Amino acid sequence: MNIDGKALSESIQKELGIQVQAITESGRRAPHLAAILIGENPASAAYVRNKIKACEKAGFKSSLIQRPVDISETELLALIEDMNNDKLLDGYIVQLPLPAHISEEKVTLAIHPNKDVDGFHPYNVGLMTIGKPQYLPATPFGILMMLERYGIETTGKRCVVVGRSNIVGTPMSILMSRNSKVGNCTVTLVHSRSKDMKAECLRADILIVAIGKANFVTADMVADGAVVIDVGINSIADASTKSGQRLVGDVDFDGVAAKCSFITPVPGGVGPMTVTGLLVNTLKAYELYAQSL
Repeated sequence: MNIDGKALSESIQKELGIQVQAITESGRRAPHLAAILIGENPASAAYVRNKIKACEKAGFKSSLIQRPVDISETELLALIEDMNNDKLLDGYIVQLPLPAHISEEKVTLAIHPNKDVDGFHPYNVGLMTIGKPQYLPATPFGILMMLERYGIETTGKRCVVVGRSNIVGTPMSILMSRNSKVGNCTVTLVHSRSKDMKAECLRADILIVAIGKANFVTADMVADGAVVIDVGINSIADASTKSGQRLVGDVDFDGVAAKCSFITPVPGGVGPMTVTGLLVNTLKAYELYAQSL
């Protein structure tokens, strides 16, 4: 069965819209989410556009701050400080990747933890690891909502996470092992240095793939009846399309889908839920820290 992330995200955004409508009808301002976009990376720009559309659907205020690719690190850090101090801004993201001359670590550390709705700041990561999260990283959060809303049982299951990035793989492995409604799995994290990755993947009841390689996981790596969550998004050549390119995940969908009980397609799976995770985090930030109408 395909997990329709697009339809699920739209459903959750409608629920958020009802909450925001109640807020604004009470005379308070709407929650405000902003994004900083450096340069003109097409994938980054597309993601930010989707965020803006989602904000509009849910009744959030949305702001886009665009700066040229040659902005200095000092200028960007000053902009971040201004946003930290803006009492009418509840949360914001700095869209990655950044130009090579700007330190992603410095930028992440500069974002105030209360406004870090991407969940990347070490303070928020630390809270997540001890089971007291302020904001969960947006993509793992979206996956958790997906598993819960589709009624996929996780307790006692064996979960294998492919990829150990700080954005998806590592936090996902922590979240799937925690003592919670979605969690309680026995988790294995595999990566580029793992031995016999195929054997590890075949043991998975739930396989979460975020390794950044097109069609990396093939049918011979997936057990019958497994739940497969494909986080990857890769552009490959396809002469049959107008653009000459098409998007695929890290999982060979055509080869794997028939073996799965549930699987996320690419596009239309995890991606829309990442945006929804951001909105849920922003509403939480508003409820926790909003100081002004």
